[in-house]
Amino acid sequence: MSRRHLAMLTATVLAAASLTACGSGGEPGDGGKTLTYWASNQGASLEADKEILQPELDKFEQQTGIKVNVEVVPWSDLLNRLLAAATTGQGPDVVNIGNTWSASLQATGALVEFDDATLDKVGGKDRFVPAALAAAGAPDKPPAAVPLYSLAYALYYNKQSFADAGITAPPTTWEEVAEVGRKLTGDGKWGLAVEGANPSENAHHAFTFAQQYGGEWFDAAGTPTFDTPQNVAAVKRYVDLMAVDKIVNPSNAEYAQNQSVSDFANGKAAMLLWQAAGANLKSQNMAADAYGVAPVPFLASPPAGGKQVNSMVAGINIAVFKHTKNLDGALEFVKFMTSDTEQVTLNKTYGSLPAVGTVAADPAFAADEQKVLAQTLATTAAPLPQVPEESTFETLVGTAIKELFADAASGRPVTEDSVREKLTRAQQQMR
Repeated sequence: MSRRHLAMLTATVLAAASLTACGSGGEPGDGGKTLTYWASNQGASLEADKEILQPELDKFEQQTGIKVNVEVVPWSDLLNRLLAAATTGQGPDVVNIGNTWSASLQATGALVEFDDATLDKVGGKDRFVPAALAAAGAPDKPPAAVPLYSLAYALYYNKQSFADAGITAPPTTWEEVAEVGRKLTGDGKWGLAVEGANPSENAHHAFTFAQQYGGEWFDAAGTPTFDTPQNVAAVKRYVDLMAVDKIVNPSNAEYAQNQSVSDFANGKAAMLLWQAAGANLKSQNMAADAYGVAPVPFLASPPAGGKQVNSMVAGINIAVFKHTKNLDGALEFVKFMTSDTEQVTLNKTYGSLPAVGTVAADPAFAADEQKVLAQTLATTAAPLPQVPEESTFETLVGTAIKELFADAASGRPVTEDSVREKLTRAQQQMR
């Protein structure tokens, strides 16, 4: 990460530093027997995640004598809080990070790098799925984390809503999404739910749409290329689901805390684009046989250079801050969380895929949802650029799309010029 970008991130996140836990690696007088862990929000709520994780943390304490204090951090806050902890040296010992942030956080120098010797302490490099480990840090450097949960995007659809509308199969193109979405919209129900105020979610979809339009967000030298015609067309196609197709409730422009999943679970929306939504839907009493899971659609007629990509290589990594006062305990916890037993228990609960190859054939991952996710990861997913500025890209481009959704919700026109203007502004902020 350039000094300028690191300085920009520092200025952005210092205001959040007061939110981070003070100290790490144990409480006074406990002999380093306490770890602080920030977990990402994988389930239906922060409380649900705490209930899922606590029995596993208790098991770890029984095995090692090390107590783990967990805080589940919402996605809307997680990146800023991680950057604040990296900047100040005040915060947790162990953290979950979105795998797309790995290179950005690595560039701060605040994370323990998993060289071969360190990987051996958590079970060895060969345990991890190679594609997942490749999204754990900058190219040609030791990973700054190890994979914990592997994910991909899929299209979830309400079977009864489709049947009532006479739709016999899930859409495979964006044109079909718009067509069937209009049939599914009405009487207080909407064709599709999105998370319009979540910058990271927006940036993920911007990446996938851009791949289909033949666009890239950075060139080979790592220079941002946000406002190319391909990227403008890609972002407009995504926002037009609300602005033009009108299959997305305008209120979704304010969604940033998984409300789109709740709308789908409660029958307010007939389709959802999400990463491993099954466990979240179950927690909201939506039966597994009430919805289908299909690959994310493609363009019917992709332009020259368009790629067959319908998901980012998604996932959650687990990392250790260098400021920990109990490095051995922190690495022991990473080893525990990536053990065969915990990989089955946690990924089965969350509906994600294991990050270690040793349990890939477990029956826990044989459901239709996991089959679609695994097939996508194996054939049509692509990694976001592992450049130091990636997290800044997510923030700036994701926020630009958030503003475009706000425009659409307010009835203001979303034009190619307005999309280009916001992407150009985001690009200028990167330089």
